[in-house]
Amino acid sequence: MKDFDAVIFDMDGVIFDSERAVMECWLILADKYNIEDIEKPYYACIGTTAVRTREIMLETYGEEFPYDIYVKETSKMYHDKYDNGRLPMKPGVEKLLKNLKSNNKKIALASSTRRETVINQLRDAHILEYFDEVITGDMVTRSKPAPDIFLLACQKVGVSPEKAYAIEDSYNGIKAAAAGGLMPIMVPDLLPANDEMKKLSVSIIEDLEKVIDYLK
Repeated sequence: MKDFDAVIFDMDGVIFDSERAVMECWLILADKYNIEDIEKPYYACIGTTAVRTREIMLETYGEEFPYDIYVKETSKMYHDKYDNGRLPMKPGVEKLLKNLKSNNKKIALASSTRRETVINQLRDAHILEYFDEVITGDMVTRSKPAPDIFLLACQKVGVSPEKAYAIEDSYNGIKAAAAGGLMPIMVPDLLPANDEMKKLSVSIIEDLEKVIDYLK
């Protein structure tokens, strides 16, 4: 394989098709309450923490926007539909994880989502055991695009950032990995690879199946 020691995965949009699932919930809510142009702020929130997401929504719709009420409603929709292992995984996830394990590479997760949700979703999908470390948004002060979460993940698995690939789908995630000195691979989900992402990434790869070929 290529010369690297670890792969650090984002979760939403990389391992699970969860960003599309959450978006569907927000679109239902927007239709119900006549919220205009929900897609634009939602895309800006991809890859950020819950705290930053709240800030973006209030910046977009004003301080009177009942975000806390709306997020509870969308959360209930989401969990009712996708909990207990029903959240669809992206093609090639387990194949890639098995490949890395068989080659003695360290595997970590660096997700902006809160820890309880991350652990539950990985466990329900029966892939938690592949990860040497799981780093979540509530374990760092600054969210992506700051590099903190990736640097902590590298520290926890004992590898230098320059010897670690970061697999991301979001602009914030790619910026964070690049800022931390990791080797970012973008596997686009809802957001296409723009010129900035092409410049910051070591490669833009269509799906995780092709990531296996790239790492060889």
